Amino acid sequence: MAWIILIIAGIFETVWAVSLKYSEGFSRLWPSVITVVAMAISLYLLALSLKTLPLGTAYAVWTGIGALGAVIYGILAMGESRELLKILFVMMILGGIIGLRATAGKASASEKTEQGQPIGSKTETSDHPGGAR
Repeated sequence: MAWIILIIAGIFETVWAVSLKYSEGFSRLWPSVITVVAMAISLYLLALSLKTLPLGTAYAVWTGIGALGAVIYGILAMGESRELLKILFVMMILGGIIGLRATAGKASASEKTEQGQPIGSKTETSDHPGGAR
């Protein structure tokens, strides 16, 4: 569920980036309002996802989705350049997001030890109502 929340947060990051462009430096009311509301929603959803996802992974995915969305919107709706290298680098961002998602939750033995968890223990959930003990 945290990944779905994070993806939605990234989409709202794209929304605020695009509406920021249309706000013309916060001089136009409705694009400015959309920017602020989308920022608040995006940050709130990011904070929710950080309850269970690692900080570095979640932040990288969040910014990656926002950047990817902004570039795609710029190309499709604003007539920005479609240079081959630009497309290649956008695909690299997408590959990085997929790679981070694929490797999430696979803590190394040293990371588990640093977190005070015995090697081989579950890191995600516990049957105990108060969490892992």
